[in-house]
Amino acid sequence: MAQITKRLLSGSTNGRGIVVATAATPGTLLHAAVTGTADLDEIWIYAVNSSATDRQLTVEFGGVTDPDDQVEFTVPAQDGLYLVIPGLLLNNAVVVRAFAAVASVIVCYGYVHRITA
Repeated sequence: MAQITKRLLSGSTNGRGIVVATAATPGTLLHAAVTGTADLDEIWIYAVNSSATDRQLTVEFGGVTDPDDQVEFTVPAQDGLYLVIPGLLLNNAVVVRAFAAVASVIVCYGYVHRITA
């Protein structure tokens, strides 16, 4: 029977938000998925924009190829948390990174449900 454990994003320190500090690829590290192919990480990421203008966020989900690996989302200005990655699955140590149209104004929060066989 599979076991599910809730974990912090690996790019987070003690569960705190991760400032998206880059404005181009490769983005700021948000999470590195579980090693191997037997287990899965179900990834949930939320974003908040502290600037006074809506900003574009690009999440590089497992790679940097456009459009194959990129999830784009416009994060409204000063309007709370928005879900940008809704429980998508990864494994085999691939990484999730993010960059924004303007560096250091978007912060990402989230968690992982690690599913072990």
